[in-house]
Amino acid sequence: MPKLFDIQFPGECKTLPEGFWSAVDVWIKKPHVVNKRLCGTKETESKDVGEEALLFLLDDPELLREVLSFITCKVPPAQGHEKESPWSSTVRTVIPKVNSYGTNLHKEVVLKDFGRQVVTFLPFEEDSEGRVSLKRGNIYQFQLLHRDCEGWALELHALAPDEWLSDGVVYPKLPWLSADLLPKLVRWATECKTSEFKSTLSLLPVEKYSVMYQQLKEKYKAMVKIWPEVTDPEKFVYEDVAIATYLLVLWAEERAEKGLTGRQSFVDLGCGNGLLVHILAGEGHPGRGIDVRRRKIWDMYGPQTLLEEKAITPSERFLFPGADWLIGNHSDELTPWIPVIAARSSYSCRYFVLPCCFFDFYAKYQRRQCKKSQYKEYIDFIAEVSQVSGFNTEEDCLRIPSTKRVCLVGKSRNYQPSEDAEAERRRARYIQSHRAAPGDDGAGCQGNREADGDPGGSCWGAGFRPRERVEAVRNCAALPRDFVDGVVLQVANVLLGMAEDDPGATPTGWNQGGSLSVSEVAGLLVQETLQLLKKECGGLQTLLKNNHQVFRVEGGRVHIRDWRDGTARGPDTRRRPVVSGALKTRPCWFYDHHPQRCPLQVERCAFAHGPDDLRPSTRPLKKMRKDA
Repeated sequence: MPKLFDIQFPGECKTLPEGFWSAVDVWIKKPHVVNKRLCGTKETESKDVGEEALLFLLDDPELLREVLSFITCKVPPAQGHEKESPWSSTVRTVIPKVNSYGTNLHKEVVLKDFGRQVVTFLPFEEDSEGRVSLKRGNIYQFQLLHRDCEGWALELHALAPDEWLSDGVVYPKLPWLSADLLPKLVRWATECKTSEFKSTLSLLPVEKYSVMYQQLKEKYKAMVKIWPEVTDPEKFVYEDVAIATYLLVLWAEERAEKGLTGRQSFVDLGCGNGLLVHILAGEGHPGRGIDVRRRKIWDMYGPQTLLEEKAITPSERFLFPGADWLIGNHSDELTPWIPVIAARSSYSCRYFVLPCCFFDFYAKYQRRQCKKSQYKEYIDFIAEVSQVSGFNTEEDCLRIPSTKRVCLVGKSRNYQPSEDAEAERRRARYIQSHRAAPGDDGAGCQGNREADGDPGGSCWGAGFRPRERVEAVRNCAALPRDFVDGVVLQVANVLLGMAEDDPGATPTGWNQGGSLSVSEVAGLLVQETLQLLKKECGGLQTLLKNNHQVFRVEGGRVHIRDWRDGTARGPDTRRRPVVSGALKTRPCWFYDHHPQRCPLQVERCAFAHGPDDLRPSTRPLKKMRKDA
């Protein structure tokens, strides 16, 4: 039983041995987090077994003795498992992202020996007729050891390392197990973190998801090259492909479970770029998308993709009794309303929602607990809305390139159709309890109060304000120039004054000023100024960073920028070089406002030293937006 590699745990590690088994479970249940060529695994239920459980794999008595000796770390059976607790055994099927193995299934018997702190993997292949063959050369083991003088260590063993067969996918090379997997196991065991959320794809058969995702990815990958929006094409295309895959597999499972023949219909509320609608419709599901603002890419889909530009106001006018499913994919202010709209549309209407930005029914969501992360608290809030709306709610985690990956699914009701009147009263009372207080401006839900809404009694979302059709610019760029200049001058004068009070702070002779934290800078400004900045994305920090000619913001602290020192630019060294047509097109702030003027000579400064140095811009104009 050759030991291939070992690694020491940190000296003060207090999570062992429990952390070791937590780390092992990550490798057993979610190997794709470290082996990116895998999609996941299927696992049988754990059961206690003895050596008789290996007979279906090991019909050779000599091989059986060899493997048993390996599993028990060379402790003879008479001293080992015959008189100890049995092994905990599961069988896992490893699912590669791309299956190039035909009908053969790659499986492993996983044996956990809690007494010896050992886990052993016995890989075997099973063909379409159920015949199994043990891969003797690929049997390996992790063992946790406690050495009195050295502390805890983790060892990797292989039964026959010289016979190890690597395919680079399901069976990685032994050096990969040593150099990549083993350190990961140590880190996971040391951190021993427990997630607030479920494992990814917990509601779906992973193997079906893997096959479907590869098919859709190949089919729609051309969208990346022709993406006309300003957003990142790879992120948005592959994210929507993954969400579409999830829904298509979910719906296929639902059809099989309920014996349905027709494909489910859907409405995507707040459909954005419409790609999810385009994919689902292209895969045979009748449906449409609705969004308050038309996107340029809509024109590229063709007439079979039904997209409507319309502001949705929760009311009787926006119920969808003919739809099987309502979808909310990053639907922002509509997110808490989607379970309600689904419940009121029909008893059979279901929903899928992927929450992103945090909204209550009438305003931005306000935190109520501090023991959870803000994201977990918001997911729990939407789950509560779903439960009160009458759904048996399920939670899952998607595999998408986003930090907001948790979805909620309402596939069935928690009340009978005859109880609908009482269920509606519960919904109404709950929504009323969340109504915004008088004078609340519904922060973040700006807009068109009457847009497509119903001012009568049927508008049970009265007070809800959809977003504007024209997306507001909120990166401080639209603030009045005099206002911005005033804030810049006020902050800069304070920073410069700090160095004047400390003669040793200007060793170069030119006043570089002091530094303040962003919160300290905020303390310099009057409340009216802060309120105006609070309405912008990023607020004060965005304004300071926008004025990078004057300020350098690093690590939450604000400094005066010294253009003589290239290292002082910090992260801004990644900026593109100044285009020649933009040189000298703006005044130099330091020349105009610094008591010692600009530290650079006029020919070296990219900004104009006085009116005579100012030039007209010769940069080409940006392309006009089609919908401007």
